Amino acid sequence: MNTEISAGGPSATSAAPGSVAAGGAAPPVCIVTGAGRGIGLAVARRFAARGAGVVIVARSETELQAAQRELEALGGRVVAVPADLADRGVAAAIVETALQRFGRIDVLVNNAGRVASAAADALSDDEFDALIAINCGAMLRLVRSAWPVFRQQGGGVIVNVSSVASTDPFPGLGVYGATKAWVNTYTRALADEGRRSNIRAFAVAPAAVETVMLRSIAPDLPSRQCLQPDDVAAVIESVTDPSWTPCSGQTIFVRK
Repeated sequence: MNTEISAGGPSATSAAPGSVAAGGAAPPVCIVTGAGRGIGLAVARRFAARGAGVVIVARSETELQAAQRELEALGGRVVAVPADLADRGVAAAIVETALQRFGRIDVLVNNAGRVASAAADALSDDEFDALIAINCGAMLRLVRSAWPVFRQQGGGVIVNVSSVASTDPFPGLGVYGATKAWVNTYTRALADEGRRSNIRAFAVAPAAVETVMLRSIAPDLPSRQCLQPDDVAAVIESVTDPSWTPCSGQTIFVRK
């Protein structure tokens, strides 16, 4: 079963501040990838405003430094980790950094992604490999590294950013959409496997979002047709609330 949400609707903003793991009042500890800008930064802002511990991950040190200053001004306890998630050794180091700084992890937001638009006979092997490495491989390795932590501490939440292209890819986005369909299936499997350990998993699949990544493939798409990054961040924050537990495993489609 999947869920449809309109941006700004009540289901998108219904989360109550609190511990996503234990139901208490302590601000959560979150890892957010792709947090230098766009959806990831918007997610980090929401958690930082609650006084959360936030580990932000991105490739650009310049963007990370600016994000860290902004998030700390909002009240967040922030650790910035510059990293290329295509590097297979990075995921374990990110999780270890979070544990060393905060002692636990409550939320893992796998937001980092890559897009490529090419005709069926034009996508190169290198671009295919890069899509798989970031959209699938990086997510798998971060989940694999965080999973024992969640299990040991009695729970946690994984939010994987998908796309409406997972079910309705535009021409040229077939492989990108296929990687996001993998995200949806992987999320369902994580929810099933994690249920006994109070590990919840959700896929959040937005339509077009006003980001640098979108404009790299759709420079002429009217802005009025686009979601804003915070529209998606509101849903991601919402699903980390324990009230969403019965929906674990679902893909939540977010549309304008």
